[in-house]
Amino acid sequence: MARLIFLGAPGAGKGTQAKALAAWGQIPHISTGEILRGAVSQQTTLGLKAQSYMDQGNLVPDQLVIALIKERLSQPDAEKGWILDGFPRNEAQAAFLDQLLVEIDQDYSYAVNLEVPDDVLVQRMLGRGRQDDTEAVIRRRLQVYHEQTAPLIDFYQIRHKLMSIDGNIPPETVTDKLKSLL
Repeated sequence: MARLIFLGAPGAGKGTQAKALAAWGQIPHISTGEILRGAVSQQTTLGLKAQSYMDQGNLVPDQLVIALIKERLSQPDAEKGWILDGFPRNEAQAAFLDQLLVEIDQDYSYAVNLEVPDDVLVQRMLGRGRQDDTEAVIRRRLQVYHEQTAPLIDFYQIRHKLMSIDGNIPPETVTDKLKSLL
């Protein structure tokens, strides 16, 4: 049973790697980014609230994201394993996740950190062609990441659950390294 938490800056390849590994391991890829973008496109109440934050390059508030995660991890297909992509984003969310996993009698194997230099991340995200990926918004997202999310590396390292991987190599090589974890 594999339960992995993917860390890394926006554009580091978390989604790409999570999809590949989830398909290989036959476990769900749980992406808060995709859940939020779906809510925005469907104009749900949560989506409309989230959109104002996303449009400015800021993180969606914890309480909105936490409600989504709790519901998703409680679904039957998540019992045998999962890959979390985009959550937790800060220490408060990580502490919540630890508590939630105790409540639902699950544990995670590793927090996997994909390491990629900022300049490479900017070029990757500009190349995706998403409407919200302007250079100013991308740089703001990276700043928010460094301020709020990067401290999670220490959070998981202290718990001996951190695995760092060079994400600035060919995607197939990253995938092979991740498969060796499982």
